[in-house]
Amino acid sequence: MDRHRAELAAVAAEAKAAAYLPKRGEAGPAALRSLRPLRVKPHRATSDVLAGAYPFLAEAGLGSEGVLVGHDSWSGAAFCFDPWVLYEHGVLTNPNVLLAGIIGRGKSSLAKSLATRSIAFGRKVYVPGDPKGEWTVVSKAVGGAAIELGGGLAARLNPLDEGPRPATMPDAEWTVETRTRRRCLLGALAEAALGRPLQAVEHTAIDAALDVAVRDNTVPILPHIVGALFNPSEGVAGSSVAQLAADSREIGHALARTVTGDLGGLFDGPSTVRFDPSLPMVSLDLSRISGSDNLIGMVMTCASSWMEAALSDPRAGQRWVIYDEAWRLLAQPALLGRMQSQWKLSRALGIANLMVIHRLSDLDAVGDAGSEARGLALGLLADCSTKIIYAQESGEATKTGTSLGLSSTEVAQLPDLVRGEGLWRLGERAFVVTHVMTPGELACFDTNQRMIG
Repeated sequence: MDRHRAELAAVAAEAKAAAYLPKRGEAGPAALRSLRPLRVKPHRATSDVLAGAYPFLAEAGLGSEGVLVGHDSWSGAAFCFDPWVLYEHGVLTNPNVLLAGIIGRGKSSLAKSLATRSIAFGRKVYVPGDPKGEWTVVSKAVGGAAIELGGGLAARLNPLDEGPRPATMPDAEWTVETRTRRRCLLGALAEAALGRPLQAVEHTAIDAALDVAVRDNTVPILPHIVGALFNPSEGVAGSSVAQLAADSREIGHALARTVTGDLGGLFDGPSTVRFDPSLPMVSLDLSRISGSDNLIGMVMTCASSWMEAALSDPRAGQRWVIYDEAWRLLAQPALLGRMQSQWKLSRALGIANLMVIHRLSDLDAVGDAGSEARGLALGLLADCSTKIIYAQESGEATKTGTSLGLSSTEVAQLPDLVRGEGLWRLGERAFVVTHVMTPGELACFDTNQRMIG
């Protein structure tokens, strides 16, 4: 017992001599110790209530590189976007962008902000067709040019122009590329005018007419093509002169619309304006041209072909190509092949295509269900790694979600998005972003002037 008491006394003396923290903490106002242990009772609540306290409400974002778009609606953090930077970092598999939204929710303002703010990063902007003329004031404001087409105007474009030639491209390769581009344009125009695919003999007739027009003229123009279709001068393998004349008669009448019909004076002679690829922005204003969607589609085909010649130079830098009111082009199945080629070559050419439509149901006007044209249109959506969806009607939201592979949570967001707010889907990541504009942008991008007087 004595030994046990001695051991206890030794332990107590050792503990008293050691610098242990007192059980109730050090004395004084800065002790930083609670008198009593903190005990919090378990609490149960709905996720709607606890969302305000949950620390992982939104992800970190895409980083600070690129164009400042606005802020993340959930976290309040700044949201930046640059398709070239994100492609370099492996976030995106291609730089193409789809922008969809009903009228009056700010999708056009977002497209213009992305374009104009990108100029500060050394990018150039091409608008191959502007049916409403909204980009004219924007192009001029940033030091670019707006080429206006329409009745009574002096500007004329030759869609068969060679366009700017890359400095490093050999003669033989340039000749082949120019001929291919011209053949595609003539085929698309003929199919759009006829409303049906061309037959094999009609393709042969176009090739023969193009070869004669290029051979006999320094600068071939559409009237040369129409004349060679109506009056072929020589036969080709498999077709005599008489057979060519018979095979090309219907095509000649279809293309004559661009020479002497309702498009006369726009594309029937040498170009009177020059496309300057060094400008920060170039747009083609088609607001003075009125008519059916088929007519507008043919105009945009000729105009965009004239401008797209500059896209073949991969050394021209990184460029935005913006197809505003793209539903007019999607309604022309003959043009989808050309658009798909440009989408596929976007990485090699250093371009980012931005397709602006109202709703995904616009694709219902493209061919029949299961047709090749419908497949091409859906392929364009698949080749857009970035999808920006502004407010959609309740009935349209489900279709949009099915077409784009959105989750049920993302689909539920679409009808409730306010003006200037959009759902951004980049690969498998999603953000709700509020677009913020400066006072100068608000004045320049305003599309409601005629409605408010």
